[in-house]
Amino acid sequence: MLFTTTVLAALVATVAAKDKSKRTFAVLQFTDGPLMDCRMDPIVQPGGPSAHVHTFMGANNVGFNTNGEDLRKSTCTNALPLADLSSYWVPKMYFKDPSTGQLEAVPFFYQNVYYFFDASNDDIKAFPLGLKLVSGNALARSTTAKNGAVNLDPSKGPVTPAAITCPRSNFNPPSWPAGSDGSMAGLGNPNNKGEGFGFPFQDCDGYASPMRVDVHFPSCYNPAAGLDNFKANSAFPSDAGNGKLDCPQGWIHVPHMFFETYWDTHKFLPRFQNLIGKESPFVFANGDVTGYSAHGDFISGWDERALQQIIDNCDVGHQGLHSCPGLIGGVNSRGTSCKATCPVTEDVKGPFDKLPGNNPLAGWKYGAETPEAPSNDYPPVNLPVVSSATPSKPAAAEPEVTAPAGGYGTTTVVNTVTVYQTKTVYGSGPTPTKATDGKDIGEFKPVGCFKDSSDRFLAGEKFANIGKASNTKCVEHCASKSFSIAGTQYGGECFCGNSLTTVEELDESKCDMSCDGDDSQICGGKWALTIFTKDGVAPSSSPKKRHVHDHFMHHRRGHSHQ
Repeated sequence: MLFTTTVLAALVATVAAKDKSKRTFAVLQFTDGPLMDCRMDPIVQPGGPSAHVHTFMGANNVGFNTNGEDLRKSTCTNALPLADLSSYWVPKMYFKDPSTGQLEAVPFFYQNVYYFFDASNDDIKAFPLGLKLVSGNALARSTTAKNGAVNLDPSKGPVTPAAITCPRSNFNPPSWPAGSDGSMAGLGNPNNKGEGFGFPFQDCDGYASPMRVDVHFPSCYNPAAGLDNFKANSAFPSDAGNGKLDCPQGWIHVPHMFFETYWDTHKFLPRFQNLIGKESPFVFANGDVTGYSAHGDFISGWDERALQQIIDNCDVGHQGLHSCPGLIGGVNSRGTSCKATCPVTEDVKGPFDKLPGNNPLAGWKYGAETPEAPSNDYPPVNLPVVSSATPSKPAAAEPEVTAPAGGYGTTTVVNTVTVYQTKTVYGSGPTPTKATDGKDIGEFKPVGCFKDSSDRFLAGEKFANIGKASNTKCVEHCASKSFSIAGTQYGGECFCGNSLTTVEELDESKCDMSCDGDDSQICGGKWALTIFTKDGVAPSSSPKKRHVHDHFMHHRRGHSHQ
């Protein structure tokens, strides 16, 4: 099929080029998880069982010696964009029962991977196929963090890429002991009560937001070191001024990934209630009781052309990387299950007396012993099966456009001259409404879209723990706390109060993000609150203004992405 110049120009106009002066991002979401739990690490300890158990996400053709070509032969992935056949993994978390001393697996809740595209003088490029990245230190039993704050700038001291977030309904007492120096307890972030280093000494009781392990990845790749040399092939970029981050000359600036991995720690509360405020009952699979060894691993299996198209054109934020305009390769169906078989035959769930790999507990009261190699008594190994199947590829001719099940999205149409056209299609799912569509929620009425900032203009209760947010749930929660104003933001945040400290109404279009808990509703936007009031009267104490605010350094759950 040949395209005229007019058609080609129209296709190009469907996607706006990225502004390099601004940081953009999109969140990679998964259909389910985990892919598998396995004592395997094809980056750090290839060729056989690794020292500790990891939880894997992504493509299923992963084994002891996996590379990018192997991943591209996967028969499925639980990543929503089908062009992403990468492998993502983190250490599994365990619970040590204070009554029996036995260990058992903490259930995996879910994972998100943020893809940030830095504001930079560099051109951001797709990961080369097979790039191996590791972030965090699996052997750490102490912390170099200063004052509990995350640091990703090497010029400002030791980089601290891994932290823990503990959403709670009340931060009094604090999650990490006040005054801790990190030697016998973790360190809380003074600028974010929900974040710190090391396992918290309190219960993370946020529904749909239990304990979360956070890992930032470096975004500078050194091609001279090569794809496999994970110890020397990457670094964090440097501050180049004017809000831009640059890589060393000759290096390649790739996306900055941020792993958010949620673990259902709250379910164990009845069994560790007596430890609250004293110590943590949780331990990583490597035997670390401190939590300082949080880390993550990644092998790129991306279709490089597809990822580059995303880098150059996408800024959908929390709506999901799978909703990027012009997405190449299609979208996985939500709820689709993709699994892999671990080549190590052993129980990784427990309860048991010793962790798989016989890793001793280490850190704080247990001392600092850290094994650096897998135990010699690991069980028999099954040879990994490598599939010869190749993943589906875009058709040469224009396929039939069908609506995604139960919702709306984009479908990429591909032709023989590799020109990509994006068509928006709508299925039977609900269409999000505007913030002020006139729909009351109980006694509360929607009154408009209003500006917010890091100072939090609606501060009676910030980041209310209501699970996956919707306007309905937020309003009902705020009403139950006797607040007269409720506001939602970034699709997943709920705020309550009786007044706004600063009132600045925005254009309705600034509240443009679907609610995480109900995609028929709009839950604010970028530094924009969808506001409901009990009396239906809009807050007013200053003239109405129009305002546009860039927020790319802000995290939807209150976490600071540096």
